[in-house]
Amino acid sequence: MRVGPPLLKVDNLHVAYGKAEVVHGISLEVRNGEFTVMLGRNGAGKSTTLHAISGLIPKKSGRVEFDGRNMSDAPPRDIVRAGVVQVLEGHRVFTALTVEDNLLIGTYARSPHGGRSKLGRIYELFPELEEKRNDPASRLSGGQQQILAVAQGVIGEPRLLILDEPSAGLAPLVIDRILSVAAELCKGGMAILLVEQLVEKALSHAGYCYLVETGRIAAAGTPKEIQASDVLHRTYLGGHAAAKN
Repeated sequence: MRVGPPLLKVDNLHVAYGKAEVVHGISLEVRNGEFTVMLGRNGAGKSTTLHAISGLIPKKSGRVEFDGRNMSDAPPRDIVRAGVVQVLEGHRVFTALTVEDNLLIGTYARSPHGGRSKLGRIYELFPELEEKRNDPASRLSGGQQQILAVAQGVIGEPRLLILDEPSAGLAPLVIDRILSVAAELCKGGMAILLVEQLVEKALSHAGYCYLVETGRIAAAGTPKEIQASDVLHRTYLGGHAAAKN
């Protein structure tokens, strides 16, 4: 059972690239401390939905509210300052900078002055980064760079952390590491909105799920309800691994 009012509320979202509409009226909610997952096949519109929520691409129509505030037309900077941070797909870090400098950049997400005081908490969550704090990010493996990208989002202390395909191209142990930290953050009150291609791993951590098909919500419910859904089995041809969006 979902508890409390929605922190994020998306109502009838439509997004188009030129004349081609790719998101057709998606509505969803995320609550405080909730681990919410969006599943769907390649091209279903999952990442496009996330980018529209974060203000990275324009919306054709629809409403996005965060903590009761209309953020439908807000620029990305205002959305971040309100407490929404998105970690983009693809290990996007500043490779010429050290690990610690990458983290310090993340402290400016919600504070104009940043600060080193938040580093200790991040190193507790991600001890593998502390060991490499003075190394350039270019020396990290792909998995370590993805962990750094997630940590850079977490250090800004968002109320909602959006993760777009964090598992892409990574080893299972790294994926488990990222998802377990995300689950721990939820226990501390942070909300997570995850788009993921690994259905079983995503459902094992989720509190609530949305299944997206061709730009629409095809099913929604608890992990148990989604696992039992004919829509899930139809979408993934029997529940096998999905392609990424």
